[in-house]
Amino acid sequence: MKCKGFLFDLDGTLVDSLPAVERAWTQLAARLNVPAQDVLDFIHGKQAITSIRHFMQGATEEAIAREFAWLEKREAEDIEGVTALPGAIELLNFLNEANIPWAIVTSGTVPIAYARHRAAGLPEPETEVFVTAEQVERGKPEPDAYLLGAHLLGFEPEQCVVVEDAPAGILSGLAAGCHVIAVNAPADTPRLEHVDYALSSLKELLIQKTADGDVEILRKH
Repeated sequence: MKCKGFLFDLDGTLVDSLPAVERAWTQLAARLNVPAQDVLDFIHGKQAITSIRHFMQGATEEAIAREFAWLEKREAEDIEGVTALPGAIELLNFLNEANIPWAIVTSGTVPIAYARHRAAGLPEPETEVFVTAEQVERGKPEPDAYLLGAHLLGFEPEQCVVVEDAPAGILSGLAAGCHVIAVNAPADTPRLEHVDYALSSLKELLIQKTADGDVEILRKH
């Protein structure tokens, strides 16, 4: 597989933030009087506001905004246990050193995304492209976030590879027309058979530049 740029999801792909995510959303579930497991089964890969609206159907926008603000503050402040996933730092450092463009495309908001990015010690993208929930009207699984990421890198979607763990994000990347690499995706992920690679770790990726300046992506065996 060849590409020109990478579009990385953040949570679950580059960063293990699951303990912090589950703490915050379990507390929100209690506030909303909703079974915590129902919430945890729904939220992954989606914008927080989408999930809150789902569980607060019939509520006023004011009430929804209040719970969103509470959750955003909680998630931005709670970074205990947030770490880089295996191979993430090495991969991003390699891309920077090789001058291969990459961006982060997350369903999280700016305060949460930047807090977790810093807590995990991830390198900054040389492109300075960081797509967050505030920048798109429709979140994953709609294609908007990855279409914007490709545009900001200066490439067509088909010239980019999306790296994702969540079903909503994988569907978003496919809908955008990008190549997609799934990492630790659930076995029942819709359209998983359509991704280019389904990996258990970022360490399985082998990336090299070709003579014509493209990026070749192989899977280590």
